[in-house]
Amino acid sequence: MKRVVTGIRLGLRENWRQFTLLVVVNAFVGAMVGLERAVLPLLAEDEFGLASRASILSFIATFGLAKALANLAAGHLGDRYGRKPVLIAGWIVGLPVPLLVMWAPTWAWIVFANVLLGINQGLAWSTTVIMKIDLVGPRQRGLAMGLNEAAGYLAVSLAALASGYIAAAYTLRPEPFYLGIAFALAGVLLSVFLVRDTHGHVRLESNASEEDEASPSFTKVLLLTSWKDRALFAVSQAGLVNNLNDGMAWGLFPLYYAALGLSIEEIGGLAALYPAVWGLAQLGTGALSDRLGRKPLVVAGMWVQAASIGLMLLGSGFWLLATTMGLLGLGTAMVYPTLLAAIGDVAHPAWRASSVGVYRLWRDGGYVVGAVLAGVLADLLGIAWAIGVIGGLTFLSGGVVALAMYETLIQR
Repeated sequence: MKRVVTGIRLGLRENWRQFTLLVVVNAFVGAMVGLERAVLPLLAEDEFGLASRASILSFIATFGLAKALANLAAGHLGDRYGRKPVLIAGWIVGLPVPLLVMWAPTWAWIVFANVLLGINQGLAWSTTVIMKIDLVGPRQRGLAMGLNEAAGYLAVSLAALASGYIAAAYTLRPEPFYLGIAFALAGVLLSVFLVRDTHGHVRLESNASEEDEASPSFTKVLLLTSWKDRALFAVSQAGLVNNLNDGMAWGLFPLYYAALGLSIEEIGGLAALYPAVWGLAQLGTGALSDRLGRKPLVVAGMWVQAASIGLMLLGSGFWLLATTMGLLGLGTAMVYPTLLAAIGDVAHPAWRASSVGVYRLWRDGGYVVGAVLAGVLADLLGIAWAIGVIGGLTFLSGGVVALAMYETLIQR
């Protein structure tokens, strides 16, 4: 039986106040992880004396595993209990993270802090994604995801840039992480007092759908998103490989740049450039996928990423490395909002949050795979070999999308 929903409309213009607020909240989510992009791998070597690349990248593996599982929980809990409680829970878990990093006496504390950061990112970022999809309805999903991811990754960039410059001016800690305390407090306060739940928008879109609104079991959603639906399978594996190379970029690139003789300021600039291009370009790529379709942007984006990773190995100059970082950011921007929009195309509103959670489980599981694979390869063969192998996997993933994925935009 259809339920009547009054006083609620779908659309970006109709919900611009709440949408904008969620964009701001997601910017604080991104800033929390951006603080670590330039500083933490250097901190592992300089202050904790870690020599093994696999040991250094352990913080990314634990972050990725925690985030992947939190993504899965966020989708399921969001469908069952509402979006806002999950968002608030994510911020509460994130509050101690900067303090733990600042005061950590051993590397194990850093690893534990990144477990909490992963839970924070999984619950809070996933929920802002789901809520924005709820608000805009079916017509502007690509644009909505572009705006969401742009805010998050521009904040990652600015926080990485700020932490790099603060570390160069003072020390690697605690000064860069004072910002994290402000980010976490702002996120909690906005989520508690200003964000409104979007369950009414979900009911409205469900009523407008011609499909049966009964939700399938969570196991069925897991199987559909992971394997049984060709488009969702292609999207999930592409998300995994995308974050596999992002995990490698996070953990190995600062060490690679340091080995090439770059300064902390230059490393911080490169660490910031990649998410900056990634964030800005999504303002266009998400909307472009609403016009051209999802599949072309995903395939091209994975191959641009692979080309940029290969190009990095051809030289050592700062401007060449900056070019490769810009291309890597552009390729990622083509993929990131488009994959989320494709999930929204295929999944029914009644089980969409669960499907987004399953996709983000696989996507952020890429951090775990990337950290372990990159760390082991770097220890056995060297950093350059690790970078090259992961670039090859990125190219192959684009081929899987080209062969397996059907176009999802026409389903709307």
